[in-house]
Amino acid sequence: MKEHWLPGAAPYREASGSVGSGTWFRLKGSKPVNDANVKVETNADPLNETAKGSEKIRLEVPLFVAQGLFRGFAEQGATRAKENLEKMKAASEEIGEALREAYSTNATGAADYGAKIMQISSVNANSAWEFLVQLAGAKSLADVVNLSTVQSRKTFEAASDQNRELWELARKVATETAEPIKKSFNRVLHKAS
Repeated sequence: MKEHWLPGAAPYREASGSVGSGTWFRLKGSKPVNDANVKVETNADPLNETAKGSEKIRLEVPLFVAQGLFRGFAEQGATRAKENLEKMKAASEEIGEALREAYSTNATGAADYGAKIMQISSVNANSAWEFLVQLAGAKSLADVVNLSTVQSRKTFEAASDQNRELWELARKVATETAEPIKKSFNRVLHKAS
């Protein structure tokens, strides 16, 4: 086995008394040098007493360095949390505004719907009153049956038209109420992604 000297690594004392630095290593056989066939020995004592043999070396980090690292992590986390809080605040304000707008639209639609109900009730009351007046003027049972048949047909047609109007109004109110909420949520979700 050949021994080789690698200058500059670890201190040693030469036979002449002068101090140098370096590492001795031995090559196993005549194989090319690689990590598997190089054995390195140093003349220096280990930095840590527990670093002998197969024991692992402890990484000792000075306290002031660890504090700086943790402070950096904490500042980074606080900055991210603040940014996320600002984003959430802006999103909740936007959603709140959309809900106020939807509530206003819904209140207007509900008022329109209520007005339509009152109009329909008035029309139905007038129709019923006219029917009673006509019944009071009937001269025979045939006139009563004829008036009742005509009134029933008019009432059925009016109810069908009134229900269609109410349905269209309710659909319009629901659509107008949901539209600002839908747009706002889409904007907020788009910004978040």
